[in-house]
Amino acid sequence: MPPLPPPGPTRRLALYTLVVCVLAVAAAVVSFARGSLLGIVWVLLAGLSSNMTWYYLKREKLRRTAGTDVTG
Repeated sequence: MPPLPPPGPTRRLALYTLVVCVLAVAAAVVSFARGSLLGIVWVLLAGLSSNMTWYYLKREKLRRTAGTDVTG
């Protein structure tokens, strides 16, 4: 089984949220390195986008195993 679902809207959303997560972590590191507490906001954004990535991947996996559309 491939680690990513086949191309489609769910995979695209998962990849977008993964990119946001990586960028937020990089921004948090830079913020903390400069002594700014704004990095806390970036860490929270990284956590949120990480959870969204896992949600979309899990949703696609459930959709494929059930063979139907999974909503909400």
